[in-house]
Amino acid sequence: MTTASDVVDASFVDLGLGENISRALAELGAAKPFPIQAATIPDVLAKRDVLGRGRTGSGKTIAFGAPLVERLMENNGGKNRKMGRDARALILAPTRELAMQIDRTVQPIARSVGLFTTTIYGGVPQGKQVGALSRGVDIIIATPGRLEDLVQQGRIDLSKIIITVLDEADHMCDLGFLEPVQRILRATNENGQRLLFSATLDKGVAAIIDEFLSEPAVHEVAGEDQASSTIDHRVLVIDHRNKGQIIEELCNRNGKTLVFSRTRSYAEQLADDLDDANIPATSLHGDLNQSRRTRNLQQLTTGRVDVLVATDVAARGIHVDDIDLVIQADAPDEYKTYLHRSGRTGRAGRHGVVVTLVTKQRVRRMTELLDRADIQADFVNVQPGDSLLAELARG
Repeated sequence: MTTASDVVDASFVDLGLGENISRALAELGAAKPFPIQAATIPDVLAKRDVLGRGRTGSGKTIAFGAPLVERLMENNGGKNRKMGRDARALILAPTRELAMQIDRTVQPIARSVGLFTTTIYGGVPQGKQVGALSRGVDIIIATPGRLEDLVQQGRIDLSKIIITVLDEADHMCDLGFLEPVQRILRATNENGQRLLFSATLDKGVAAIIDEFLSEPAVHEVAGEDQASSTIDHRVLVIDHRNKGQIIEELCNRNGKTLVFSRTRSYAEQLADDLDDANIPATSLHGDLNQSRRTRNLQQLTTGRVDVLVATDVAARGIHVDDIDLVIQADAPDEYKTYLHRSGRTGRAGRHGVVVTLVTKQRVRRMTELLDRADIQADFVNVQPGDSLLAELARG
């Protein structure tokens, strides 16, 4: 177990990465390693299996992506490239949005040393993906469903994969991918290296660890977990009839705000209500096709809207570093959902606020949920117009 205080203030070169990769990281804005990176990179380079416990936003994409590229450089790996060559590294992600996000970080690192990545995911025609594979790639970043399709078609040979990364393994299991992930891992090189990252270690994730990770180095970097001092957790106890007005007051602010709703119809309604109140907002939910989802998310990232109202499944694809307020318009039913939602803010060491709205009848249930999540939060009774709402909106 490695904590932040155990990690010396080293540079990426000190950790064993080459100059080209280190320069590429600097261009990505990573001037020096975060604790999870400083802890993990030497173990990956030493070919150890790694189990990383840390939520999204702790810098784990670089923690596995940079040393993975360095390892593929061994034995002139970047020079003896052939057309149609089989990939030697695989990064599995639960959603296409996360796969694309990972690629945006890993691709420039790989390109800096002459290696190539491609993304493999469903919901789009497979032609471009097959074309990239036929030209030859070094790193595949994939969701399990489309990857298995292409394996069954004979387009991908997993036996050449020597490094496999499972990112957000708990999400993968939540989405029903446990068995596909097990089949995929069994098809990779049995002596290969496995790196698994997960916010929680429930039954499905434990089964993967038991079968596929051999004496892994375990890293859970202190200061980057859900109870991080960078996130302020508040529970507002409200009258149900005041809910819309309170959400409006919280969202009337400068900065990016993510609002969680339980249903698609409520997500649409909230976004419309906020728009009507001159607070630019859009929604993200499962009824939208992929192009609409991408467009609505881009509206938030580019600043065309300040508020995104999302359902839980849709929000799993949200990886935006500068969301500084998360509002749970509908309280979650389980602690894992709370952890995943709150993980959308306070990313990469930034400050974030998570506000959960509950009625008096749900206070006890919310207290139990926070205990299970190991989160400390203040419970405060509020009415529309209270000064606390303006204070939370300011962050």
